[in-house]
Amino acid sequence: MHEASPLIATLVGGIGLAFVFGAIAHRLRIAPIVGYLVAGVVVGPFTPGIVADQALAAQLADVGVILLMFGVGLHFSLSDLISVRRIAVPGALAQMLVVGGLGALVGWLLLGYTIGGGIIYGLSLSVTSTVVLTRSFQDRHLMETERGHIALGWSIVQDIATVLALVLLPALAGALNGGDNAQADFSAFDLIVALLRTFGTLAVFTVLLFLVGRRVIPLMLHYTAHTGSRELFRLAVLSVALGVAFLASELFGVSFALGAFFAGMILKESELAQRAAEESLPFRDAFAVLFFVSVGMLFNPMVLLNEPVALLVTLALVLIGSGGTVFVMVRILGRPVSDALIIAAGLALIGEFAFILSGLAIALGVLPAGARDLILGASILSIFANPLLFTFADWLKLRYGAAPVPSTELVLEALHPTALKDHAVLVGYGRVGQLVGETLRREGWPLLVIENATDIVEKLHSEGVEVMSGNAAEHRLLMAANLKGARLLLVAIPNGFEAGQIVEQARAANPDLDIIARAHFDAEVEYLSGLGANVVIMGEREIARSMSEYAHAKKALPAGAPAMASAKPSHQASVSEEAADTI
Repeated sequence: MHEASPLIATLVGGIGLAFVFGAIAHRLRIAPIVGYLVAGVVVGPFTPGIVADQALAAQLADVGVILLMFGVGLHFSLSDLISVRRIAVPGALAQMLVVGGLGALVGWLLLGYTIGGGIIYGLSLSVTSTVVLTRSFQDRHLMETERGHIALGWSIVQDIATVLALVLLPALAGALNGGDNAQADFSAFDLIVALLRTFGTLAVFTVLLFLVGRRVIPLMLHYTAHTGSRELFRLAVLSVALGVAFLASELFGVSFALGAFFAGMILKESELAQRAAEESLPFRDAFAVLFFVSVGMLFNPMVLLNEPVALLVTLALVLIGSGGTVFVMVRILGRPVSDALIIAAGLALIGEFAFILSGLAIALGVLPAGARDLILGASILSIFANPLLFTFADWLKLRYGAAPVPSTELVLEALHPTALKDHAVLVGYGRVGQLVGETLRREGWPLLVIENATDIVEKLHSEGVEVMSGNAAEHRLLMAANLKGARLLLVAIPNGFEAGQIVEQARAANPDLDIIARAHFDAEVEYLSGLGANVVIMGEREIARSMSEYAHAKKALPAGAPAMASAKPSHQASVSEEAADTI
């Protein structure tokens, strides 16, 4: 029998099992991330049955990390990160120092490490997984709030500090190992050279990216967009994300994640940023799943039986030591309890940089090989526990009456049922939704908008429009929109599958509700109509109708006469073009 290639086997096994266990986790009301990690354990080398190629899985996971962080960068600007520097910089550095010190004590007193080995052990436990942090905050629609900016800025500072630690570790390895030859092995000259090289390459990377990249990247995408080829534009976006991340890693020693994040931040200034985010989304989601699968593959479940006490202590350093330090630092730096709880919950986990730092320390003899299993185990368990930490943080806020969050964030976190009746519910406020919404407001409709783009949510909120943030396919969100008391539902999102879920739930909630949806294909029209939509408008069909009417009017007039007097108003055609362009 023909053997499947390792690449295909890894993709099929990883994505297929991630889907199965992710669906089970969703059914059990657990975060799908947990299911992806379990899938990785199942196909890993430490469990019987299918064994996927670890090296290939790790490389595919890197693609997911690049695309995910590129997407995050597309929603952040440099000013966003600068605005939180007074909290993120001192907070992240203090957290790493405190957890590094706690790790040194635990490693020395309990695990038998040297003081230097304990410090590296502690530092590894202090470095948050930027990928998991980002995914957790995105799932809760917090990524673009101020606390999301703080958490991400905090994590970026940790990443930069860890890059510095990776460069300095070889020069400091002799001193960290301890023993009689520690002083002889230490070279102050090598340390200074390593520092200068690191800061120099980081400075060159930053200058090149912000001076050259700000011109070259948007120019390339604008040129590609003007070709009219969606395929070429999608390739251009992927080329920017992957190319900048690869060059950043190969030429400047910057991580893939950091390079991709900065590439996205550069492109954020272009008006094509939103379209770039949409085009990269399907790839981002698929490959990001492989990141979690690859992490699960590293975990040896036997460590739970062989070293339960050491593993529990290591996990406590992450959840209590690191999370508690974050909470205290955020409070010291002037943020309310509600912010401190959410940021601490998001940062109380470890990931990719912890593996790299501990792996280098083991190779240099600073850490014993057994530390890898403890760090990996704590990483897996902390990611498992992350959804529970957010639930616990929410409970604490309610239990102890934490100070209310700013009004711009209330709309993103609280979900209160609307008091509107006989109103219109508009799902999606993109280019099509905005045109529809402006008409509804002009005609005096009581209007409720459901939208998941935070900047649009905040804009509508500031304009006095009632808005709910989130995915309208979520049952609780539709129920909060009071569909039973509504007169009209307009589904303006371009995703036919999500639109179908919304239409189906809306029809079940209110059999008399008028539902208008949009579609891109004839099959979608039939699909949405079958689920209960009263009217389904296809953008291409409306464009064809307007063009045909114009041609008909033109033919009825004498040669050379303008047809505008007899044709439909141009505004109708422009609305249809906007609809087709957004789909």
